[in-house]
Amino acid sequence: MRSLARANDRQHTAKETNYSQEKENIMEYATLGNTGLQVSKLCFGTMTFGDGRGLFKALSAVGQAGADELIKASIDSGITFFDTADNYTEGESERILGQSLKNLNITRKDVVIATKVYSRVGPGRNDVGASRGHIMDGVEASLLRLQTDHIDLYQIHANDSVTPVEETLRALDTLVQQGKVRYIGCSNWQAWKIAKALGISEFRNLARFDALQAYYSLAGRDLERELVPLLESEKVGLLVWSPLAGGLLSGKFSRTNQKPADSRRTDYDFPLVDKERTWKILDVMAPIAKAHGCSPARLSLAWLLAKPVVTSVIIGAKRLDQLQDNLAAIELTLSQDELRQLNEVSALPPEYPGWALPFQGADRLGPKDRNEHLREAIKPR
Repeated sequence: MRSLARANDRQHTAKETNYSQEKENIMEYATLGNTGLQVSKLCFGTMTFGDGRGLFKALSAVGQAGADELIKASIDSGITFFDTADNYTEGESERILGQSLKNLNITRKDVVIATKVYSRVGPGRNDVGASRGHIMDGVEASLLRLQTDHIDLYQIHANDSVTPVEETLRALDTLVQQGKVRYIGCSNWQAWKIAKALGISEFRNLARFDALQAYYSLAGRDLERELVPLLESEKVGLLVWSPLAGGLLSGKFSRTNQKPADSRRTDYDFPLVDKERTWKILDVMAPIAKAHGCSPARLSLAWLLAKPVVTSVIIGAKRLDQLQDNLAAIELTLSQDELRQLNEVSALPPEYPGWALPFQGADRLGPKDRNEHLREAIKPR
């Protein structure tokens, strides 16, 4: 009987292993910018972790037990990439993430942990920013909360208009040399400042930014004007935050239901979007989502995953069913016609010099009707 029980246990374990491997095979992976570090195309964001205090009162409500469940489901699906920040619920997000990885016995080398520094974490004059002092203090506090000896991707969370870029880069380079940080990135920076930082890093032989974390969605494609060309040219990875435009593309909102009671965006209207344009986008999304038997949220994620510039899309969830719906986006392949429809309805309005570039360069490799390109560029959307 014992022998039969052991055989059954082995068979059960084998089935579990095969299921886990099958789920992992569904996930896709990409290298982070111009590095050899591989990350999952979906990244689990932990902004929802915490007890709902401070700035993130409307966003965070997931305690340790709920976090363990979500992290386990993420790992089982093949996600290896986790994003947090030192100011998410006053550090609770980092603390809960670190404890979850311990509770689930996740081997440290099997996950990529990204966190951020910059935001205010105390009342002092130097408890905010991208100065050397704040970065050095911030990394030690994050390492302690995460219960780890290194951070895989350390990101400057916002633009610091006071600290010189070189000071920030030198501090980050020091952390890389010390082994406390392995790769560096920034978030919510302007294209010109990222370009300047990359130039300084190359000239001074300092660690360079390997990734930008930025807002990008069907309802907000502004970064395509300047940031996307920069990232593609300089081989910097793109991590997308708020891919559902703060829930606006989740399926809860519509032209006739603009303030649903069960959505955080009803009380926390962020990020900024052109609502009238978004209703038109949702109108086009509806039949496509119906044809695939999926939610608008899943469709929105699949559209982003089809963009070559996107390294990883950060998904967040308070409930397991939300997470499972988001995870299914990795299996959704949109046709060229469906992508065309979504691209057209969400296209950015013409803006100089963008509309002038195709007009001016149309005949660069041979005679062409340049006016045709101009007419297309300025055509009303």
